[in-house]
Amino acid sequence: MSSRSVAGAVLAVCAALLIASCSTTVTGSAVSVFDDPFKVAGMPAVDGPTGLRSDAKTPSRDVENSDGGAIDELAAASISDIEDFWAAVYPETFDDDFTPVDALISWDADGYESQEFCGEDTYGLENAGFCFLDETIGWDRGELLPMLGENFGDIAVTNVLAHEYGHAIEHQAKLKKKNTPMLVAEQQADCFAGAYMRWVAEGNSDRFTLSTGDGLNSVLAAVISFSDPLMSEDEFFPGAYEHGSAFERISAFQFGFTDGVRSCVAIDAKEIASRRGDLPVALQRHQTGEWPVSEKSVTSIVEALKTLFSPADPPELRIDGAADCPDARPSPPVSYCPATNTIAVDMAELETLGTPSGEDRNGGVVSGDNTAYSVLVSRYMLALQRERGGMALDSAEAALRTACLTGVATTKMTEAVTTSDGNTVALTAGDLDEAVSGLLTNGLAASDVNGESVPSGFSRMDAFRAGVLGDDGRCFKRFP
Repeated sequence: MSSRSVAGAVLAVCAALLIASCSTTVTGSAVSVFDDPFKVAGMPAVDGPTGLRSDAKTPSRDVENSDGGAIDELAAASISDIEDFWAAVYPETFDDDFTPVDALISWDADGYESQEFCGEDTYGLENAGFCFLDETIGWDRGELLPMLGENFGDIAVTNVLAHEYGHAIEHQAKLKKKNTPMLVAEQQADCFAGAYMRWVAEGNSDRFTLSTGDGLNSVLAAVISFSDPLMSEDEFFPGAYEHGSAFERISAFQFGFTDGVRSCVAIDAKEIASRRGDLPVALQRHQTGEWPVSEKSVTSIVEALKTLFSPADPPELRIDGAADCPDARPSPPVSYCPATNTIAVDMAELETLGTPSGEDRNGGVVSGDNTAYSVLVSRYMLALQRERGGMALDSAEAALRTACLTGVATTKMTEAVTTSDGNTVALTAGDLDEAVSGLLTNGLAASDVNGESVPSGFSRMDAFRAGVLGDDGRCFKRFP
């Protein structure tokens, strides 16, 4: 938030002269079809092996300019596997034969050899992309892909290349025309990547495995941390692309993972606009999007929530940490005690949680003030559940109900609320991304009264999105 409240931003790792439509927009349906807190898109949420199989099938593709190292081998295996997926799915979806891309090209962004990809010098080009000019896919083996692998595991490298191959599919199927918005192309590409990852998770791949627990969580964390370039033959100028938010990008991925390739094909500008609604996508003039966490900001947000939800018995705010509670364990940095109807805040810990990651995250997760404020909001949502009565606050269903209601509150806070101390509390662009980051990394905004959450970040995000795109009635119905 900011003093117009909560805020944040999402990393875009795109070279200035590349046509990139990195990332993506709000996708998926407002209500998930999966109500079991311990399942992911109908599959059991379990940890397990993720990444390249020890007995992986040999890659079917060669890589031009390869150094023969592990990164290029992983990328070749990834593209080969992605092509196996599309060889099976493309004819069913588009009633035509699938044609693989013409070539795979590798480079080292730190290298000084003279090389080009899609008309660009590869020196300093820390990217991966699909080039419409010659129907090739290329990647930086020196910086970008190793960074992804180190931070999120090998499967994150595969997912980035699945996204790029999604652009190749758009080109082959003639989904992307000259007037197709970049935002649509990006959302489709992330959706296609989600459909491929579902295929892997179901055990169809001869090269990779993906667990629906920690493995899928790693993929989602990588999705919100990076955006990638989309190169087009007629768009070689800076500023030609639009980036969707992390919230939107993960929604797109989940849409494909849940509903498959045909749902990705249906994405268009009108649909995206209807699902984006009035959520802010850009900072207004003079906004920074960050409101440093302090006693004053915490008090103002709690007052704003009281105004927006009008509870008959508003919870009391304490800024001195959690006291003994007879019916709940502490969940620092913010705890809720049903017995006393009290929200207790550990200010030092909350300030740490809300520290902005900054524009240059080096492949790390997005974080900022709303990473902290979303946790505060979630504890207020527990107070609303207590007031409603008749439902447990210490269960997996309660955790996801809380995530859903936190999403409802996040959308409500797009309405500016002026508090008694003169602050104007309102959602700003990037706030959703910061909340999403917290949902995937610590899960506190999707936890029950004891701070316990479900293991699947996918399920947490699904519940949160249901609230962002719905209302509190939907949350209580879905998680009774």
